[in-house]
Amino acid sequence: MQGIDIERVSRWLTDNIEGAVAPFTFHLIAGGRSNLTFRVVGADGQQFVLRRPPLGHVLATAHDMAREHRIIAAVGTTGVPVPPALGVCNDVEVNGAPFYVMGFVDGVVLDSPEKAAALAPELRVTAAHHLIDVLADLHAVDVDAVGLGDLAKREGYVERQVKRWSTQWENSKTRELPAIDEVARRLRERMPVQQGVSIAHGDYRFGNCLTDVHAGRVAAVLDWELCTLGDPLADVGYLGVYWYDGEAANIRANDPTPAGGFPSYASLLERYATRTGRDLSDIDYYVAFSCWRLAVISEGVYARYLHGAMGNQEGVDLTSFKVGTEGLAERALAAVRRLS
Repeated sequence: MQGIDIERVSRWLTDNIEGAVAPFTFHLIAGGRSNLTFRVVGADGQQFVLRRPPLGHVLATAHDMAREHRIIAAVGTTGVPVPPALGVCNDVEVNGAPFYVMGFVDGVVLDSPEKAAALAPELRVTAAHHLIDVLADLHAVDVDAVGLGDLAKREGYVERQVKRWSTQWENSKTRELPAIDEVARRLRERMPVQQGVSIAHGDYRFGNCLTDVHAGRVAAVLDWELCTLGDPLADVGYLGVYWYDGEAANIRANDPTPAGGFPSYASLLERYATRTGRDLSDIDYYVAFSCWRLAVISEGVYARYLHGAMGNQEGVDLTSFKVGTEGLAERALAAVRRLS
């Protein structure tokens, strides 16, 4: 099993995870350039989930297992649904890289219009409302009370992000895209006042949640590797990137909402504002920022493929990255132009 030293990991599980009974079987759930996720099944049928950095990755700070485990453990003390955090191993002698283990949560990752078929049409509004309610609950968590007050800087989140991704664009761009530069300029000029400090997930959407499709509820929020402290509205704006607004050009392959039956993004904003009391009049700023950031990320992937840094390119559609960057840049520009 690539990525798992079965003998050593099995011994660690038996010694450190309560109720873990060897022998274990390991099944890769998700791989690629992000963290690798394995479903672990014990001899008694009990299931766990193990997360480790991608193979060959050397920048431990980019895939900090202990940090991710810490966040899940802290959030798990609140009403926000997350998998139970069961243990973390920082000894690289065990598996070649740190890893952590969490409880298995049953559910469906709704990461495409096709996957939406698992959710009955009459439950799609219910599920969407719970998705935004969970986000509101996350943003209401007292970061000091749960022990995450020192996780990151608290203020100036968007300002730091705009600076970071502007530099990233200059370092990775393969061509000039005036829309990227115009959006960056407008983002700097129109910087909003941060409305408090919250746990910011950084990648919040249906595709990073397990949904109980029988009840129309989020069973667990996953993928906390980008989590930090910052402006809660960044998460709200980011969700708008992955919410179908009726424009065919804005459909994203990993967004289930084009399947239909889901409420509008505007109605989610209204629900969030009612629950939190936050002013969302500048939400287009955060949608623009999120589209722009994703455009820069997409360009970075495109550039690495062009330069041969991503290994075997067989079956990779480079045009999709190129066009994707351009589409996100134009969407960001449209959003930032809607600001008064």
